[in-house]
Amino acid sequence: MTTTIIQPKWHTTAEVAAMLGFGLSKTKMLILTGEIRSVKVGRNRRILPEWVDDYIEHVTSAPEGVSA
Repeated sequence: MTTTIIQPKWHTTAEVAAMLGFGLSKTKMLILTGEIRSVKVGRNRRILPEWVDDYIEHVTSAPEGVSA
């Protein structure tokens, strides 16, 4: 019997908060302000892994001392 591992295609807000080491409220604020892209699916928000990468790239490319 073969076991198939299904990799998630997108993440919940809570999963993204854990990945970034942020609290849930900070992550929700980043989504609300558009700093992290998301889509609404029913009552829930989902974030593609590429969008998390885009946020990290944006934050790390900002000049030091300037908040993203």
